[in-house]
Amino acid sequence: DAQPLVTGGAAAPDFTDAPAETSSAVFADFAPALGEAFARARAGGRELYGFANHEMTSTYVGTSTGLRLRHDQPNGTLELNAKSPDRTRSAWAGRATRDFKDVDPAALDAELAVRLGWAERRVELPAGRYETLLPPTAVADLLIYQYWSASGRDAVEGRTVFSKPGGTRVGERLGTLPLTLRSDPHEPGLESAPFVVAHSSGGDQSVFDNGLPVAATDWIRDGELHRLTTTRHSAGLTGLPVAPAIGNLVLDGGDPDRSLDEMVAGTERGLLLTCLWYIREVDPATLLLTGLTRDGVYLVEHGEVVGEVNNFRFNESPVGLLGRASEAGRTEKTLPREWGDWFTRTAMPALRVPDFNMSSVSQGV
Repeated sequence: DAQPLVTGGAAAPDFTDAPAETSSAVFADFAPALGEAFARARAGGRELYGFANHEMTSTYVGTSTGLRLRHDQPNGTLELNAKSPDRTRSAWAGRATRDFKDVDPAALDAELAVRLGWAERRVELPAGRYETLLPPTAVADLLIYQYWSASGRDAVEGRTVFSKPGGTRVGERLGTLPLTLRSDPHEPGLESAPFVVAHSSGGDQSVFDNGLPVAATDWIRDGELHRLTTTRHSAGLTGLPVAPAIGNLVLDGGDPDRSLDEMVAGTERGLLLTCLWYIREVDPATLLLTGLTRDGVYLVEHGEVVGEVNNFRFNESPVGLLGRASEAGRTEKTLPREWGDWFTRTAMPALRVPDFNMSSVSQGV
């Protein structure tokens, strides 16, 4: 994948400064609010567990061609799990943040309390296809995996869901909803490195591209596949535009006034998920994934949640889900449950899928 090294412009003014650091000060307002949430949960008969984490990563890129770049990336996550005292009911909520100033523990605890209340009634359901509401965190987990599987070179070589005889599916409509999947290093609240940071070379990144500027990119535009990830080398091999991967992911195009609660109210009968877990690839040619539901699957009837149902194993392709989704709600920042250790900067809407494939019943909680 050898290419000429990226040439440098003006050096970052703080290139020679020490790395940025985080400290406990980032929790100055958050920690007391979290303590109040724990007290409120105890008083309400709930037990809270979880993790709050914040880190600051400084990346320096310097080359013999004059690059002197630096990027400081703050990254914070909060995961809360609420359980009933007998441990038979469980609910989860998570948030991604840059500084914890936009995280409200009281609101999260209130959300968890509602979900534990829903779970007081238990309904057993068999495997099958159900109308299903996927919350933003579940949509993020599925589309992150799709993003990781969108190598232009792999598609041209006929090895992915984005392949077709003689080329790729770029320009093909993937779904009826006018959804746009995009990345932008300057997306407010989801800012990421504005240049390539590659620690090794692979199908979708090259160390020779380190320091290459990245710009806002539409991967899917109004429902059509618009870009696949490429390096300068793979772009030359495939004839596709240069499109390096970027460190955030946003799905737009749903109803900006439609909340998940309003989507529930518009459901005659279906399932409402909390999150997905243990996602693994089954078939790269279709991007068929399997995984488990976790911490609450709820039955919706006549616009209201009427109880909790058993967990399921699912078998679905995110590309297929985008093609069959019948409604998308408001896009909001969210924390993926499965991939939150690797990819946290996402904003997604809830999706309504009329026939989500719950392939078998799971005994997990």
